[in-house]
Amino acid sequence: MVQLQPQLLSAAAFIEQYSDNAQYELIDGELIDLEPTGIHEEVAGFVGRKLNVAIDQQNLPYVIPYRCLVRLLGSETAFRPDVIVLDQTQLAQEPLWQREPVICRGAAIKLVVEVVSGNWQNDYARKTEDYALLGVPEYWIVDYLGLGGRDYIGTPKQPSLTVCILEGDRYCKQVLQGDAVLRSPTFPSLHLTAAQVFAAGR
Repeated sequence: MVQLQPQLLSAAAFIEQYSDNAQYELIDGELIDLEPTGIHEEVAGFVGRKLNVAIDQQNLPYVIPYRCLVRLLGSETAFRPDVIVLDQTQLAQEPLWQREPVICRGAAIKLVVEVVSGNWQNDYARKTEDYALLGVPEYWIVDYLGLGGRDYIGTPKQPSLTVCILEGDRYCKQVLQGDAVLRSPTFPSLHLTAAQVFAAGR
């Protein structure tokens, strides 16, 4: 039996063919099905709504686009964050932004939120490393089903929200569960518990 290798895509081809299809992202040329569910989208929508309120309260020049890709230059990778907060004052420096919603430089990104689905390894491992190298200052991993490995969320496995704050070129991580309060350096006015976020998916 001959096992066929998956056909790899370039980042440029992926953006051309799939930029409007929210179900897929690209990692090392491989098309990744994000496996979104309605509950997943409820959680992402709740987080986005709370962040928009914080943006208004702090009167910040930030925007949360509905569709956005993060293309890692020098690779065939284009992530599709569930929620991304962009600094509008930095968007003029983005080479693709005027033509398509694609971010290539970390300077415009203030916060990324990934809501975990079946492919949790990408959120906890691959994206954590790549977002850190890109210089994303704050990254949240919202694991409302407790799917992540025990090394990431502990034992027994339970719903967890991991807040990653960039220190140098690596993240310092805090795992929140239950009524633990989320502290965001980007949004100090935000008052939110892990349980409130998880409840959006019930």
